[in-house]
Order: sequence, then structure tokens, then C-alpha cells
Amino acid sequence: MKNTDKFLVGIVVGVVVLVATAFAVALLRPKPTYQLEDTPKGVAHNYLLALQQEDYKRAYGYLSPTIEGYPTSAEAFEQDVRDYSQNLRLGDTSTMLEVVSARLSGEWAAVTVRETSFYQGGLFDSSQNVNTFEMQLRRDSQSGAWRIIKSGSYWASCWNDKAVCR
Repeated sequence: MKNTDKFLVGIVVGVVVLVATAFAVALLRPKPTYQLEDTPKGVAHNYLLALQQEDYKRAYGYLSPTIEGYPTSAEAFEQDVRDYSQNLRLGDTSTMLEVVSARLSGEWAAVTVRETSFYQGGLFDSSQNVNTFEMQLRRDSQSGAWRIIKSGSYWASCWNDKAVCR
């Protein structure tokens, strides 16, 4: 075999190994799971995961009934989610959400979420866009559970203003 042939075979084998490794990493990545609901970070994570998995009844349970435009039922919540699906960016498999931090102040909490969107870019482009947004939570005085009262994303704007919905 000539040196040129050995070099070409080496390149092809290297590419095959890289592709196989990429598939293995993608397929073996653990599935997201729900967290404990006793912290604001856990509630924010679970709400976002429930939305992504279209478990609207569970996601609805994380909203505070004290918000002005609180949906009257899980079915109304699901309808709001469908009506505002562009704002909620549901079904976008190229986006990753990560709860980064939480600041507590008595019965109130602010949770910071990092949203990373991946896209096809140019040769020198990072091919990702990173945004952060905040979710506000309040501890229910009777049950002690943390509930979401406002969010900068993954939130239907009509939940802040009852007059806008329905």
C-alpha cells in the first residue's frame, strides 16, 4: 500500500470514529427527570420540564392561584399554552433549559434560567444563542409549597392580566 492510501484510510477511519462517538454521546445522554418540589429551583425545573413533555396538568399545578389571570382549570391552562405556543417555544428540540440559580427573600424567590438555542451557523459562528430569564415564585402560606407567580419566558402574557385572556 502506498503512503497516500494509508493516509486516506487513516482519515476515513478517524471520521468514522468521530461520527460513532457523536452518536453514542447523543444516544446515551440521560433523559431529564423531575426534581424535588421543596425548593424554588426544583419547582422551576419541574414546570419547564412538564411544559416540554406536554404534561400540562402537572405544569398547571406549579402556578400560583393568586396570579391575576390564573387559568380556571388544567384544561384552560392547556388552551392558553396552545394559544400562546409561539411565546412558550414548545416543541423546539434545539433549545436546552437549565435552572442556574435562585435568590430567596423570605417567602419570595427569583430563579434564573439559562436558555440555550442551537442553530446551524457559519464556519466561525458559535451556532448557539444563550439567553437568561427570571421566574418569580412565592411560598403558599397555607401549604408551604412554592408556586410560580411570574416568568420572563415560557409564560402566557394573559396570566398577568385577566382582561387579555378569553
